[in-house]
Amino acid sequence: MDFVLSALEIFHHGGWVMYPLLACSIIVVAIGVERFMYYRRTCTANMTVSQKVLALAKEKKWQDIENFCSTRRCFISDVLMNGLRYRSCPISMKESFEEIISVRANGLKRNLNYLDTIVTMAPLLGLLGTVIGMIGSFKVLDVSGDNPALITGGVGEALIATATGLCVAVLALVVHSYFSNRLDGILTDVENVCTLLINKSRGKDE
Repeated sequence: MDFVLSALEIFHHGGWVMYPLLACSIIVVAIGVERFMYYRRTCTANMTVSQKVLALAKEKKWQDIENFCSTRRCFISDVLMNGLRYRSCPISMKESFEEIISVRANGLKRNLNYLDTIVTMAPLLGLLGTVIGMIGSFKVLDVSGDNPALITGGVGEALIATATGLCVAVLALVVHSYFSNRLDGILTDVENVCTLLINKSRGKDE
């Protein structure tokens, strides 16, 4: 209970910029939870489809692959459905895979751009709060005269906003980096499956 009261007191001393910083931190957490659940579902579905497709590809059952993918609604099945229409021409097949992956990747990147914005904006909001707090401290100096305790106390409170802004920015950066790596992994796995299918369509076994 004392910790909560202390946190609320610190939050209050940070000034009005603490409210947009709080909103930013909530957005970061919300995006993190949403992307985690979405990427987990995507990875699970992709793995299931990939295993079945690769097993059918070994026997070159192209029609069975198309039929199977048509019954699944996930990232990799949509990619494969588009590319397999051109399996008679490996070059067109490769171009189709690349095009649909590029388009569908935008959906996987959804909301990550907000994290980029928060990484940049949060420290600036914190700095703004500190500048406003410093201005208030100098106003106190004009009123109180030679009372350094009031000045140092005001400066300390003003720095709360900067510290909070940096913490929010670091959190957003960590979340963004984590999901960017997850995204790269998903795209790499899909591209590997596409490459194997292209090789199979060319009559190669590697």
